[in-house]
Amino acid sequence: MSDKRRGVPGGIVGWIGALLFPPLFFLAVQGADPMRGSATSVPALVALVLPLGLVARRPVLGLLVLLSGWFIAPAAGPDLPAEVGYLMVAVNDLVIAYLAATRRRRVSLPAAVLTVALQLLYTAVMTHGNAMVNAAVAVLLATVAAWIAGDSFGERRAHAEALRAQATAQAVTAERLRIARELHDMVAHSIGIIAIQAGVGARVIDTRPDEARKALAAIETTSRDTLSGLRRMLGALRRTDAGAEEAAPLDPAPGLADLDRLAAATGDAGVRVEVRWVGERRPLPAEIDLSAYRIVQEAVTNVVRHAGTDACRVTIEQHDGEVAIEIVDDGTGRPPGPGGYGITGMHERVGLLNGGLTAGPRPEGGFRVAARLPLPEPVR
Repeated sequence: MSDKRRGVPGGIVGWIGALLFPPLFFLAVQGADPMRGSATSVPALVALVLPLGLVARRPVLGLLVLLSGWFIAPAAGPDLPAEVGYLMVAVNDLVIAYLAATRRRRVSLPAAVLTVALQLLYTAVMTHGNAMVNAAVAVLLATVAAWIAGDSFGERRAHAEALRAQATAQAVTAERLRIARELHDMVAHSIGIIAIQAGVGARVIDTRPDEARKALAAIETTSRDTLSGLRRMLGALRRTDAGAEEAAPLDPAPGLADLDRLAAATGDAGVRVEVRWVGERRPLPAEIDLSAYRIVQEAVTNVVRHAGTDACRVTIEQHDGEVAIEIVDDGTGRPPGPGGYGITGMHERVGLLNGGLTAGPRPEGGFRVAARLPLPEPVR
């Protein structure tokens, strides 16, 4: 059943209550005895509650129905009990507060002005002297207070909704950047290796078929690794429920333990990668392990594509509080060309982990990338 159909019975009840209000309020006021105090205000209260069902759906129209009570009361008799008048003001002001909280000021302000005008008009006609002044001041203050309270609540709610929308937009942007970094780091390296191996194979296929076969085998291995990574990423994107079962087992995300395989693939592309470990090798948190690997991967890819050298050195140094990564080469020292996102992605990765990164030419020649990734405090 649609939401529209579910709302029909409530709407009918609201309209019925609004239609019953004028005659029932007239009878309640006509039968009220000013000498009997609050006991006579119960029927009036019941009548005043009837239009509230309409107020919940069409507050402006519901308010107009309630305001008709200020014309019904004089017609029913000149002796309106004070308790009934207070009830009318209270119910009117509740609706004004609701309007101020749920509608724009261009709607709620005219409604408040009309309400207080009718209340003051009734006060001026039905009371005199000091009683009229006291009642007018009380009516005015009550309506103004109701509107201010409702407007403040509406402002806070709108502010909270804006903050939620902003947080959602930031989360979406952060996720898009994360996916962009993963795709760039994974695909750019693989395509670079494939392109170099394809060029090697094309040049030696007639003269050195064994070298061509090695190039094709490297292309196949790199392609399979990239396809596995893409499947892992797409599987994570498609997984809408954290507890959902996966259709097929996925390879774990890469980490520093995969540097030897990265070095072998890069060596097949013509650039020898020397990996040095300093300090005790210990398991790292998954996010830091992945980011460290991607930084090395991107830096090595830049060496292959831009450095014009056949070797580079990767140093991984683990301390109690951080992981230090350095990638240096003796090439041209030329940074990647404009339009690339590799170094930007490295800065983003390091920034998300509250670390630091420098990348630029070395004074003695070549290029250097250095990153520091702080480690979380061990749980005691």
